[in-house]
Amino acid sequence: MPTKNPRINVVCEQPLYFELSSIAASEGASLSSVAHDLIKEALELREDRALTALADSRAETFDRTTALSLDQVFGE
Repeated sequence: MPTKNPRINVVCEQPLYFELSSIAASEGASLSSVAHDLIKEALELREDRALTALADSRAETFDRTTALSLDQVFGE
């Protein structure tokens, strides 16, 4: 079935290929869909690490004495 989605080719070592194949077989999924899902998960983990680093840097400079209250922010 043709698709308009971009494609990539990945070269991996035999043990990695074996693990991907094993996961695909156990889940009844294609090798491509397993690779897609794992890549997506890895990107989400990278995003989480970046957001954690941002939150940590903001927490270091947070000063409760100058922070706005909920009433000040939302005007209630």
